[in-house]
Amino acid sequence: MSDFLFLYRGGQRAADAAESDKVMQKWVAWMEDLGSKGHLKDRGQPLDPAGKVVRGKQKVVTDGPYPESKDVVGGYTLITARDLAQAAELSKGCPIFDTDGVVEVRPVMEM
Repeated sequence: MSDFLFLYRGGQRAADAAESDKVMQKWVAWMEDLGSKGHLKDRGQPLDPAGKVVRGKQKVVTDGPYPESKDVVGGYTLITARDLAQAAELSKGCPIFDTDGVVEVRPVMEM
């Protein structure tokens, strides 16, 4: 088994508290399913959309990493899977797809 990082991008916010609760229940159910099958290594955290980017040898600091908000990483989860194909398959249960979001699946390199 290897480690993979799910990076969550985009998706629409819920219109009201009731919808937000419903969305959160889907996330919790998906995470519990990953955990019960031995794939969840670290639930991760949601990320605040604000941020700074430090670039290049001059270490220039700018606001926000991306020109479009849909590209902002909104959170992450660390999972274990047999290979990249299985990790991608596991990501398909993510509720972010219900709101036009994206899951980027990245292998974690061993060092």
